Amino acid sequence: MTIADRWLLPDGMDEVLPPQASRMEELRRGLLDLYHRWGYDQVMPPPVEFLDSLLTGTGTDLDLQTFKLTDQMTGRMMGVSADVTPQVARMDAHSLRRQGPVRLCYCTNVLRAKADQFQGGRSPVQVGVELFGHAGLEADLEILRLALASLETAGAVEIHLALGHIGIYRSLVEAAGLDDDQERALFDALALKSPGELMARVEESVSDPGLAGMFHALGDLHGGIEVLEAAREAFEEAPQPVGAALDQLRALVDGVVAEYPGVEPYFDLAELRGYQYHTGMMFAAYVPHYGQALAKGGRYDDTGRAFGRARPATGFSMDLKLLATLAPGETGPDGIWAPAEGEGLAETLQLLRQQGERVVQALPGQRTGPAEHHCDRRLEHIDGRWEPRFLETSQDRA
Repeated sequence: MTIADRWLLPDGMDEVLPPQASRMEELRRGLLDLYHRWGYDQVMPPPVEFLDSLLTGTGTDLDLQTFKLTDQMTGRMMGVSADVTPQVARMDAHSLRRQGPVRLCYCTNVLRAKADQFQGGRSPVQVGVELFGHAGLEADLEILRLALASLETAGAVEIHLALGHIGIYRSLVEAAGLDDDQERALFDALALKSPGELMARVEESVSDPGLAGMFHALGDLHGGIEVLEAAREAFEEAPQPVGAALDQLRALVDGVVAEYPGVEPYFDLAELRGYQYHTGMMFAAYVPHYGQALAKGGRYDDTGRAFGRARPATGFSMDLKLLATLAPGETGPDGIWAPAEGEGLAETLQLLRQQGERVVQALPGQRTGPAEHHCDRRLEHIDGRWEPRFLETSQDRA
C-alpha cells in the first residue's frame, strides 16, 4: 500500500468537514428540539445488537444491508445497525413497556453493507421519529405533518409528497388467492413498472376477470389527486379494505394540504417498496434536484410482536447528512482572534466564551492569522481593556 492509498475511504463512506459538520450539528439540535416540542422523547439505540432481535420482522432487504460479526464473549452472531426503526420498536415493546401512545425520536449513525439509489451512502446519520400504540388516521397524519415540519426546518422548499398504501395490493392478492410464487412474480412486475410484464404475470396467475382488471389498473394508478377518483372507479368491486385504504389516503392528503398548501401531493398505488414490513400508508418526500427521497416512512404495525408486545406503529426517517446539504452552513467568519498573551487576557477570554462567543487564541510562534481561523474580529488592548474590533482590511486579517 502506498502512502497515497492510506488516505482512501471505502466506497460509500464519507467524512464530514467544516463547515458542513457544524451545519449538521445545528440541524440535529434543531430537529431534536422540534420533536421535543411535539412530545417525542429521545432514545439512543446501541450500534450493535444480536441478529435475532435486530432483524426481527424486517424482511430480507435489511438483512442484506447488515454487516454481521461474531460476539467474542458469547459466540452469537451480531449485526451493526443499518436501520434504527426496528431497534426503537424493540425499545417500545420490551425496554419501556409504556401504556398508551408512545412517541420516540432518535439521531444516530448507522452502517450499511452497500449503497443504492434509494438509500444513498453507506454511513448515513439517521434521524427520525416513531409513534407507537395508536392505529388511527390521526397518528399517520401527525407523522406526515412532522415529516414536513422537519424538512422545512432543514430549509426544504417545493416539497413533493408521494403517497401510497400497501393494503391495496395486499387485499387484491388475498382476494385472488395467489401463492407465494405468484405473488412474487406480480410484485416484481409492478416494481419494474412494465405494463407488458404485468399483463403476462396477471394472465398466468389471476383467473378472475374482475380481479385481473384491478391488477392491470394498479400499474397505471399514479399521478395527482385525480388518481384517487380513478382508483375508486377501477376498484369499485374490490374487497372492502381497498376502499378503506383509498378513504385513508384522501383524508391524509386533505389534512396535509390544509396545513401545508404548498406541498405537491403525488400518488403511486403500485409503489411496493418496503412491502415486507409496511402494513398501511407509505410516503416519501422529495425536493427538486435531489434524486432520492429526503424523508421516508409509513405504518408498520406489529413489529414488536417478536418481543411479546404487538403494537400499532408509524414513523419516518431521514439522513441528516443529506438534509444538511439543503441549506448552506456558515455564511462567513464569526470568531474573535486573540493574541497569544497579554495582561488580563485570560479573564477576558473566559468572559467572552461564557457569553457564547467563539474565540481563537493564537499560539506562540503561530504564522496563520484571523482569516485562516474564520475570525471577523480581533481583540485589541485599548485604554487598559481588551475589546473586540471588526477587521476591515486585508492587512488586519493577516
